[in-house]
Amino acid sequence: MFNALSIAAKTFSTLTQQRSLIVQTLRHVSDASFQTKPFKLHRLTSGPSTNVTINKTDALGMYRQMQVIRKMEQASDLLYKERKIRGFCHLYAGQEACAVGLYAAKDPDDPVITSYRCHGFAYLAGLSVKEVLSELLGRSHGNVHGKGGSMHMYGKNFYGGNGIVGAQQPLGAGIAFALKYNRKPNLCFTLYGDGAANQGQLAEAANMCALWALPCVFICENNGYGLGTPAARSSASTTYYCRGDYIPGIWVDGMDVLAVREAARFAKKYCASGKGPLFIEFATYRFYGHSVADPGTSYRTREEVQEVRKSSDPLSQFKNKILTANLATKDELKSVEKAARDEVDEAVAFAKEDPVISMDALVTDIYHNTPPVTVRGHTIDDNKVQRYARTQDMMS
Repeated sequence: MFNALSIAAKTFSTLTQQRSLIVQTLRHVSDASFQTKPFKLHRLTSGPSTNVTINKTDALGMYRQMQVIRKMEQASDLLYKERKIRGFCHLYAGQEACAVGLYAAKDPDDPVITSYRCHGFAYLAGLSVKEVLSELLGRSHGNVHGKGGSMHMYGKNFYGGNGIVGAQQPLGAGIAFALKYNRKPNLCFTLYGDGAANQGQLAEAANMCALWALPCVFICENNGYGLGTPAARSSASTTYYCRGDYIPGIWVDGMDVLAVREAARFAKKYCASGKGPLFIEFATYRFYGHSVADPGTSYRTREEVQEVRKSSDPLSQFKNKILTANLATKDELKSVEKAARDEVDEAVAFAKEDPVISMDALVTDIYHNTPPVTVRGHTIDDNKVQRYARTQDMMS
C-alpha cells in the first residue's frame, strides 16, 4: 500500500512538472505585434503601418546588435579616457535603434552612407568589433589598418564614415544615380545629423534626386543638438522631415527600433516603385557629448540626460517589449547581454595588443597599383614601398 502511494505521488509530481513546462512553453510565443507611435507625414496620403510584428529570432538578433553597439561605445569611451584612442571619437550610444532598425529592413545590396558617428554602422555592415576597436586605437588589424580612425570606416555597401559635416549628402545622391544608371533595384540610405541639415549641398542633392527620380532616402538623425547648439537655435524649422518641400517626408520615433524598421521598409517600397527620393527624420538622442572630449553638460543638464536614459533608452524599451510579449525569458536576454559583453571584452584585449602599422604604410592605399616614383614631391627610394599599393599586400 505504501509503495503504491509512493509511486502515485512520484507520478503526480512528474505530471505536474511536465504540465508546468508545457505552460511555460505556451506562455512564450514565437512572434508578437506592437503599436508604434504615429508617424507624421509630409506630402504622403499613407505611411508605414503603426502595427508591427516581429518573431523571436529577429527580436533576439536585433537586441544583441543593440547590446554590442552600446557596450562597444562604452568601451570606446573608457579607451579614450585611458588615452588609447587619440583624435576625434564620436559615440553612437542612445541612437542604436536607428542603425539597427535600418539594417533590419534594408537589403544587403542597399548602400548606406553616413556621418562621422559611424561605429555602429560599420559593425552592422559586417566589421567585427575587433576591427572597429583596432581602428579606433590606430592598430594594424583595424578596418583600414589604423589610418581612418573613428570617422573613416568602410564595409561592403557601406561608404563611410565621412569627416566633413554634410559631405555625404551629395555622395549619397551620386550613389543613387549610379544605382539607377546601372538599373539596380536598390536604394541608397543617406544619413546625416540635424546639424548637417542646414548644409547647402543637401538642397542641391535633393533637387537633383527629385529631378531624376533617384532612389535616395535622406535620413536626418535628429538627436537634438548640433555639437553644442540646440536644434531650435540653429534651425528656423525643426521639422526636418518636411525639409524636402516638394519631396515627401516621414517623422519616426527613432528610439523605437521597430518603428525605424517599419519606416525603412516603407521607404524601400516607395523608392522601388520609381517615385524618387524620400526624406525621413529619426527623432533620437545621444547619451554622450558631441565627441568624447565634450562632457555634454554645458548646453544641457545632467537631469535632462538622465531623464531620457530612464524613460526612452532604446535598449530598455525594446527589452521591455520582448519580455511583455513573452518573446523571450529574462534568462535568455541575460545570455544575450553576456555574449555581447564577452565579445566586446575580447575585442578590447585584442586591440590593445594589436601592433601599430609600419611607417612604410604611409604611402600605400593612395594610388592604384604601384605608386609613382615621387609622392607629394618626395622621392621614394625604398623598393619595398614601391612594390605595394595596398597596406593589406604589404602585411601579407
